Amino acid sequence: MKLLLSSLLTTVFIFNLNLTAQEAGWHLGPADPGSSVGISANKLYSEILKNKNSQAVVVAVIDSGVDVEHEDLRANVWINEDEIPDNGIDDDNNGYIDDIHGWNFIGGTDGRNVGPDTYEVTRLYGKLKYKYENANPAKLSKKDKKEYELFLKYKEEVEKEIKNATSRLENIKRTEENLMNSLDAIDKAIGEKELSFETLKSIDGQDKPSLAMGKNILLDFIARGEELVSIDSLKAMIGSDIADAMEYYQNKVDFAYNPDFDTREIVGDDYTNQEERYYGNNDVEGPDASHGTHVAGIIAAVRDNNIGIDGIANNVQIMAVRAVPDGDERDKDVANAIRYAVDNGASVINMSFGKGFSWNEKVVEDAIKYAADNDVLLIHAAGNSSQDNDSADNFPNDEYQGKGFLFFKGKKKNFNNWLEIGALNYKTGDELPAPFSNYGSQNVDLFAPGMSIHSTMPNDEYQPMQGTSMASPVVAGVAAVLRSYFPSLTAVQVKKILMASVSKQDTDVFLPGDKSTLVPFSQLSVTGGVINAEKAVKLAEQTKGEKKLNVRKDKV
Repeated sequence: MKLLLSSLLTTVFIFNLNLTAQEAGWHLGPADPGSSVGISANKLYSEILKNKNSQAVVVAVIDSGVDVEHEDLRANVWINEDEIPDNGIDDDNNGYIDDIHGWNFIGGTDGRNVGPDTYEVTRLYGKLKYKYENANPAKLSKKDKKEYELFLKYKEEVEKEIKNATSRLENIKRTEENLMNSLDAIDKAIGEKELSFETLKSIDGQDKPSLAMGKNILLDFIARGEELVSIDSLKAMIGSDIADAMEYYQNKVDFAYNPDFDTREIVGDDYTNQEERYYGNNDVEGPDASHGTHVAGIIAAVRDNNIGIDGIANNVQIMAVRAVPDGDERDKDVANAIRYAVDNGASVINMSFGKGFSWNEKVVEDAIKYAADNDVLLIHAAGNSSQDNDSADNFPNDEYQGKGFLFFKGKKKNFNNWLEIGALNYKTGDELPAPFSNYGSQNVDLFAPGMSIHSTMPNDEYQPMQGTSMASPVVAGVAAVLRSYFPSLTAVQVKKILMASVSKQDTDVFLPGDKSTLVPFSQLSVTGGVINAEKAVKLAEQTKGEKKLNVRKDKV
């Protein structure tokens, strides 16, 4: 149904890219340039890793929340054995009460949770609005003039987006009226006749635009092979999709770009204190765990249980860390989520989120360094804006300021425990990269399947989704396999192996977001390749591990 609406209303449903689902698990298939480019994972356990020992590896999923009771996930969910459930006591003295499966940094001690939230640009605009809204630029100091320029940049972005969302809402309302009128017209024209292709073709819609539109909608619906019970049922489906679209854009106006909207009253922390660590609650599912549950299933859905789907890693525990609202995640929460995951035993952290502005880069950089010092690998989605991350901001990232000398700043450096992942299409040839994927020959490390990936959804359901959000956990799953079967490998070694073992794709492709420009696929990332689980395992077998005993440092 959403395909039909998308084709009719491309200006309205631009956010809904729900493509025809491929066979569930296509991403696990062979890395064959002649067909879908999978990660060559299917024969790992039946051949390459058969009869090899492994140890359980904890993968933290920092996301919107995870349904830890899902039928195809619960056996692989991390359990904090040092905590007694629901006794209201911090039994393990880690600062978090009853954190059985993880922690929620965007919830309050009273059990409430953040759902919608603002975008970072809105927060930055709101932060400076009180100071510069009525300022006279001519009277500002040199320092304040720089800040004032930022204020104008933020203001322009927010006001542009509010105007766009408001316009979209008006378009949707008009479109809904036109659609429903057209369906009423065709319903009246059909009358008591059978609703069929032959009946529709016999109706003359010339000089009757509304009737012609209704006729074309039904013909297109039938041509797609969709089952059409009645026009009333079609109207109900369209109404549901339109309601979703309305909610999407209304949320932008009410929450995402509203500088007066503040969710920290729910959380109850001191937001001015970016070093504050201990706040939140233990509700790791939250109000909408769809995104995080889907991500978790790609990594860790129970294999070979004849239920749902197969995850990539077979000896893995998912730690759910909720820090991503319906809006932009906050740097403070992300930093604390990383530290929580590190302190509680995660070896791999998946981060399928990102934004174009940052409130406090330093607090996140410190957390990334903390993960690096404790041998934890961080895997991050590159983003879905079809942008070049070499020239456009995308946070968080692996860049940090090196130490300088006296008055001289140090050179920019990159953390070596970080992987940035672009999304691969299920199509080959010139459509190999997903059309929405960010890219970058310097700042995106490799690509992984990210289109039409089937995985777990809340309440024991399954659904295909797409995005670099899906590509990142594909890589996290392979990283978990390496850390499970080759525990002496360090995080840095695992990163090097994953990058060195990619499947190179020697082909010209459409630049994501631009079907008029062909570029070599090799120019879209550092490696120019696609994650390959089979090659990664074989390279790991040949690599001497450098991991030292007791690598994890004291908690700070």
